[in-house]
Amino acid sequence: MAEQVTTPELVARPVRESASDYLEIALPNDANTLGNLLGGRVMHLVDLAAALAAARHSRCPVVTASIDSMTFLHPVHIGQLLILKSSVNRVFRTSMEVGVKVWVEDLRTGVRRHTSSAYLTFVALGPNNERVPVPPVIPETADEIRRYEAALVRREYRLSMKKPEKP
Repeated sequence: MAEQVTTPELVARPVRESASDYLEIALPNDANTLGNLLGGRVMHLVDLAAALAAARHSRCPVVTASIDSMTFLHPVHIGQLLILKSSVNRVFRTSMEVGVKVWVEDLRTGVRRHTSSAYLTFVALGPNNERVPVPPVIPETADEIRRYEAALVRREYRLSMKKPEKP
């Protein structure tokens, strides 16, 4: 029986190796006239945090393929700290789902509130900007396993939405 050869790039990695934190303070330049951080700025930060986790996992350049819906549960005020936590939920050959959870912390009181969550799909790119396979991800904790399983359901839904309707 021939020995199976695995390239080092495709060795499975645990979720914890992609886990990333991204912090930023809300500044007036990114706020609306009410003193709240613009939703588009939050979305930009979510994309950056997710890209960080995807790149750490795949160890190659990544691009955003899609973002699921996003709701804003609480406003982020000027001077508050945004804490974005991201990690790869599941890998699907050349793409991966990344989950991002956004917290806002009032630096005067220390109170933290969950303000947004999103799931993004990233594609890994090779030297000629072609899609390349991504190493599998290994969920270890109960929460990681739950997110891993739920990612497949979300992917099936995303793919069903891409199919053209029959007349």
